[in-house]
Amino acid sequence: MNPLRWPIPALLAWGGAWLLYRLLTGASLPVAPAFALATVFGVLCSVFGATFWRKLVVAIGFPLSLLLSGAAAMPAWAWLVPLALIALIYPVHAWRDAPLFPTPAQALVELPKYIRLPAGATILDAGCGLGHGLKALRTAFPEARFFGVEWSWPLRAAAAVFCPWARISQGDIWRADWSTYDLVYLFQRPESMPRAVAKAAAELKSGAWLVSLAFAADELEATAVVQGAAGRPVWLYQAPFRRLRKC
Repeated sequence: MNPLRWPIPALLAWGGAWLLYRLLTGASLPVAPAFALATVFGVLCSVFGATFWRKLVVAIGFPLSLLLSGAAAMPAWAWLVPLALIALIYPVHAWRDAPLFPTPAQALVELPKYIRLPAGATILDAGCGLGHGLKALRTAFPEARFFGVEWSWPLRAAAAVFCPWARISQGDIWRADWSTYDLVYLFQRPESMPRAVAKAAAELKSGAWLVSLAFAADELEATAVVQGAAGRPVWLYQAPFRRLRKC
């Protein structure tokens, strides 16, 4: 099913936040906690935005519209709520690696044509967000065992709900041990790929795979390149890696 066209997701999130705010204040809840709860709703809805800036627009839409409307006089501290929530779900630490861009559902369906994994193989989604990558990996390798690492604990908790068949931990993907996995999946920034290559080369066992959606490891010769969903290539590298010769 195709996602709703922009700005419909934003309008639904803002309308839902306003509806929740009106219901809470109508039930005699004080303005400040009603504002905080409605803001939480809007920020949580923002994770479904297609890009970082759309996520930000969804997250700040309700509190900003309340401020401009003058519908309520808010204490100064209340305006820290949306900022704190945004920092919690999208921590600055994670921005250096990759913002929350979900893996398309059918992006990895061609992988079994190039990668043979035994039943019970272990697969890690490094930076799993809400679990979209884990779901795509499970479609490709239904008999594998799945693991995820996510820096943001709210996203980690949500991924655990959406992917109860995976073992998901909260932590830093660069400190996690990759040595036990048969396949490590990434959807990072181009700038973080050299760090991923260095970690994979140091830790992945012989025969294990590094799979990167959209972004190549420029230092390595790809074992295969698969055309994924929405025109995004999927780059496959098998350890031990072959380094490209520099001219």
